Amino acid sequence: MKVRHIILFILLTFFALMPNLSIYGEEGPPYAKWGRMAMAETKEKYPEADIVDYLHIGRETKGEQSIEKFKLWLRGPEREFGVFVDIVFETETEKVLSITFRKTDQ
Repeated sequence: MKVRHIILFILLTFFALMPNLSIYGEEGPPYAKWGRMAMAETKEKYPEADIVDYLHIGRETKGEQSIEKFKLWLRGPEREFGVFVDIVFETETEKVLSITFRKTDQ
């Protein structure tokens, strides 16, 4: 009985002290930096609105360019609305080529 308690104590201590591990590492998922950019640019374009939800739709790669796609939900002083944000960049250098916004009510 005493051995069980010792093993249980060791296991509980191990899990309690174990660092918070993420499948993506410390920097988060690969799209995290693009998501931060999408939110910053959206906030600049719609300064009166608060971003209340965030969705990473995915990445498309076409030749030497990639597009990170996001949908943000904003709450403004008069209404709520969605904004689709597409960030087009060179895949290898990650140089941003364009950022487009498209409003939606859904």
